[in-house]
Amino acid sequence: MDRKPLGEHWESGWQEVVTGMRDWRAAHPRATFGEIEAALDARLQRLRAQMLADTALASATADLTALAPSERPRCPTCSEVLTARGQQTRTLLTHGGEPVPLRRHYAACPACGAGVFPPR
Repeated sequence: MDRKPLGEHWESGWQEVVTGMRDWRAAHPRATFGEIEAALDARLQRLRAQMLADTALASATADLTALAPSERPRCPTCSEVLTARGQQTRTLLTHGGEPVPLRRHYAACPACGAGVFPPR
């Protein structure tokens, strides 16, 4: 799996929040405090979702095929070493409701058949 360095795009994300709020405020000079808060939260939630995805995918177990069997996670049901069963995308929702697509290896237990995604 080709992963980018953690945080590579975070600075530009912060800049988009700042610029977006500046532009939004210019377009909404009479906005209430609640409206300002909602506009800011929407922008911050998008950046937060990106930071969550980047950090989750930086996990050493994001690519099971790169791990030695002794380093692979174990089945939560029977403790057998999990095996990689191809990559899949799973979309999780943050507390703020932003979708976070994660593309990771699906792991399966060769002993009991339990599946885990993401494996950690």
